Amino acid sequence: MRRRTLLKAAAASVAAPALLTATAGSASAATSLSVRGIDISSLPKSEALGGVYYSTSGTKTDAVQLMSTAGISHARLKVWVNPADGYNNEAHILPLAVRLKAKGIKLLVDFHYSDTWCDPANQAKPAAWANYTVAQLSTAVYNHTADVLGALVAQGTPADLVQIGNETDGGVLWPTGNWDNLDNLATFLKSGISAAKATTPGVRTILHLSNGGTQSLYTWFFDNMKSRGVAWDVIGMSFYPYWHGALTDLAANLAYVTARYGTPALVAETAYPWTLTDKDGFANLVNASSQLTSGYPATSAGQNAWVRAVADTVAATPNGMGLGYVYWEGFWTAVTGNGWDPTNASSGNNWENQALFDYSSKALPALASIGSYRA
Repeated sequence: MRRRTLLKAAAASVAAPALLTATAGSASAATSLSVRGIDISSLPKSEALGGVYYSTSGTKTDAVQLMSTAGISHARLKVWVNPADGYNNEAHILPLAVRLKAKGIKLLVDFHYSDTWCDPANQAKPAAWANYTVAQLSTAVYNHTADVLGALVAQGTPADLVQIGNETDGGVLWPTGNWDNLDNLATFLKSGISAAKATTPGVRTILHLSNGGTQSLYTWFFDNMKSRGVAWDVIGMSFYPYWHGALTDLAANLAYVTARYGTPALVAETAYPWTLTDKDGFANLVNASSQLTSGYPATSAGQNAWVRAVADTVAATPNGMGLGYVYWEGFWTAVTGNGWDPTNASSGNNWENQALFDYSSKALPALASIGSYRA
């Protein structure tokens, strides 16, 4: 996720099979979800710049300890190749992985294969790879993936789940691996998957798209990748209600893709605002009542109800094929210098009203609800 996502134009023209009608509670749900995660990619920079976190009772507490106390199972960490600010790279995820393992929290590594944000509208090659051939790009993907995951293994903190690309609706490594070059895209994805499997025995690989309620997009992408020999373990979806539809759309797509492809699915990103007010003077992505979902106000209770509803929807995926979900950037509070643009230290954060902390940095109820979920 970054600012806004685009659908592959061709995907919209694919005739999707009849919509399935699964909804939360329509199938026998597991008593718990194996993935109850939070993306905490912004945490190391936040802490370095003075960010602090408090329990619901107002006690200053280490961020990872707060996750552990809440029962969070996984932390998702994005990896850029050579980021301008020096964060979201191997050097910063390694010590964070040690902290996470000490508290029993598993790791989901999210490779962006870029120096900056990747999403359906942005998949820029790393600057160092700009003039590489297809073969060189494939090798670079393999080596970068293997280097990061191998370093995690070497320090005793292996990844449990690995995303090979982030919101890859439009491909990766543009333009060489974009949606108009599906053979190249498949080559790059296979290279990343191969590196993950070679370095981390037992790791589960994820292919991740946005627009989690759009069956035609998933059919187009995964049919094309399957026909080109790409073998994934988990289908990852982003699902934000202000962009991606209704929960019934998500439920239907979860049921559909897990049945069609025979692999489990995971909501790799979701979030919801607890307020519409701004803290840092930089306009938030969700800032108007018209963007809200009926029944879920922009309050701490509304945010809490939303995470519970997403969890219920995933848990109701038929045959226990819904692994769980990850809340996106729950610790990205408004800390000066920790904004959107890694090239600009004065850039603002447009996400603080969807974090899992109020403007006093006190944990909101949704944090505990994510970790303690039971259907």
